[in-house]
Amino acid sequence: MKFIELVKSRISVRQYTSKKVEDEKLTYILECARLAPSAVNYQPWKFLVIKNDDIKQFLRKCYHATWFAEAPVYIVVCADTSQSWKRSFDGKDHADIDVAIAVEHICLAAAEQGLGTCWVCNFDAQKCSELLNLPAIIHPVVLIPIGYTEQTASRNPHRKSNDEIIQIIE
Repeated sequence: MKFIELVKSRISVRQYTSKKVEDEKLTYILECARLAPSAVNYQPWKFLVIKNDDIKQFLRKCYHATWFAEAPVYIVVCADTSQSWKRSFDGKDHADIDVAIAVEHICLAAAEQGLGTCWVCNFDAQKCSELLNLPAIIHPVVLIPIGYTEQTASRNPHRKSNDEIIQIIE
């Protein structure tokens, strides 16, 4: 598949079947995330793959959407701020940027494998940290539900035009 076709096929999925996600597919997806680029190659991420129903139930206390409960697997992507690169002249921490790159690798790899995902950033990160007993240097950034889609969803048709988002400076 050409990259543009893969990008076009990747959508935010909010309806999942109960079909189990194969371990081989999860391994492939996580390998794609592991290979994501990061600032100074510090790789300041942790991927917590949640399959256990009890822990999934706990995570639902951090994000209450009904559809979220349908996904058979969650990946909690965390930033390790003790490992992240900080820009020297202003201290800007690039952990969230690095994590975002890895998350999109996860989402694109899942789409390639016929699986659906959705970025979930509107969750109670503090509660998530407490429920997963994360150390203070590990911050949950994104929850990714992952699984087979219940029905074919479509991409939001509104995309800004090139004129609205691209400026070429010569």
